[in-house]
Amino acid sequence: MSETTDLPISAELMEILRCPKGVRMKEFGDDPGRLRVVKNSWLVCDDTGLKYPIRQGIPVMLIDVGEKWAGTADEDLPVPPPEN
Repeated sequence: MSETTDLPISAELMEILRCPKGVRMKEFGDDPGRLRVVKNSWLVCDDTGLKYPIRQGIPVMLIDVGEKWAGTADEDLPVPPPEN
């Protein structure tokens, strides 16, 4: 699920957080919208390709923000994520 054991948000929160776009799409299986941590600063949904920044320990789970970064390769995501 993550690249490190030192998650920027709690493991319990990671278990329940889902991509707000992916969770509505049944074609992704029984548990759509699962997220993984990238660079300890981003939550990435492999189902939709959306990428959500984690700013000051708070995931920004807005679809328009996730769509902004969807075309960016994981290795090119900026750390720390920009504020806008």
